[in-house]
This record gives sequence, structure tokens and C-alpha cells, in this order.
Amino acid sequence: MALLLLAALLFAGLLALGVWQLQRLAWKQDLIARVEQRLSAAPVAAPSPDGKAWPSLNRAEHEYRRLRVQGRFDHGREVQVWASTALGSGYWVLTPLWVDAEQAAGAGFWLLVNRGFVPPEQRDPAGREQPPGPQQITGLLRLSEPGGSLLRRNDAAAGRWYSRDVAAIAAAQGLSGPVAPYFIDAGADDPAATMAWPRPGLTVLQFSNNHFVYALTWFALAAMVAGAAVLLWRHHAAGEPTLVPHRD
Repeated sequence: MALLLLAALLFAGLLALGVWQLQRLAWKQDLIARVEQRLSAAPVAAPSPDGKAWPSLNRAEHEYRRLRVQGRFDHGREVQVWASTALGSGYWVLTPLWVDAEQAAGAGFWLLVNRGFVPPEQRDPAGREQPPGPQQITGLLRLSEPGGSLLRRNDAAAGRWYSRDVAAIAAAQGLSGPVAPYFIDAGADDPAATMAWPRPGLTVLQFSNNHFVYALTWFALAAMVAGAAVLLWRHHAAGEPTLVPHRD
């Protein structure tokens, strides 16, 4: 009877895992649908510090929205963040953009712009184009990535960045004034941009969706446990001895 009880608990646990994966499947399908809808929508003005726009930002409702903004880059405060992309390993180039009060329809603010990817040999800003004057940027809203990567922490003092931690980067670069709690991944709307460094438009927009396979696996294991439990119960009901390994 102890084995039957154990089998029942195991069956319930495996069944719960299968149901959980189905719930994750519904969540992932909804996420993919929302992101696809945002990517096909017209760009909107970047959220400014006026009102309640910044405190209300969240990943479920706002990430990957297409934004447009105009401002001036401060290339002297560029930050490079380690990256692994379809082009290989290298760095994201994050440059502060000052959005003046006229463009922000209120108070001016700083906005970090991920201008794109550079390989290690293009890391030196002196060898890259530094666009002067007002710049019109269109890209995707991304929320801050505090702390660092899974295995490596950001080291502001040493200038080593493994995630796009907006608050930490702003503090390290001495940005005074309001700083947006998000950054923008610049898009590659201009075909010429795909031939220059930094290379924009490399945001990963493909989401793994294996939850249905995982659910089937858990349900299959639950069915196997149930089948074994039925056989065990039949042996027990028939009064047949259960074979249990023992030592002499």
C-alpha cells in the first residue's frame, strides 16, 4: 500500500507539472501575439518624465513598443556592454541621448540608446562614425536589466558591463537630470545602417516555445506511473506477492 500511495503522489506531481506547462504555453503564445502586434504598430513618442508614464512602465504592457525620439548624442559618455549576437561576440554600444524639453513636450531628459553591435576590433570609438547634431531615432522600448548577466556582475568602477543596467550606467557616467528608466534598441530602418558600425536591428525577437512538448512529456510520465500503479494494485488485489529485492 505504501508503494500505491507513493505512486499516487508521483502521479499528482507529474500531472501538476503538465498543467503548469500548459499554462506557460498560453502565457508564451499571448506574449508572442502582443510583441508581434507592437512590432507592426506605428512608432509613438518616447515616454517622458511628465505625468505617470515612467512609474507605470512594465514588461507585459510596454516592452518592444516601437518608439521615436529626437535628441543629441553625448558620445563622450558612450558605454559598451558585452553582447552575443548572430554576428558573434562583441559589444552593444549604448550612448546617452539628450532629449530637450521641446521634443519631450515638457522637461528634458536623458535616454540611453543602444545604437547597435560592434565586434571587438571595432570597439574603439575613434574608428567609428559619431553622428553629430540632432538625431531622429526609431527603435524598441526595452526595460532596464539591473545587476548583470547570470554568471557575471556589472563592475562600474572597472567599466565592465554585462547587462544594460540603466540606473547604474547613468550614475557611472555622471548623467545629471532625469534619466529614463528604459533604453531604446535602435532599429535598422535605413538600409545603409546595416553596413556600418555599430550595427543596429539585432534585437532578438524569437521566443522559444517548447511548453507543449514539455507538457506532453510530463503527462506521458504521469500515464506511465498510473499504468504501473494499476498493475501493482491488481497484484495486490489478487493476493500475489510483490517482488521486493532483499539481501540474504
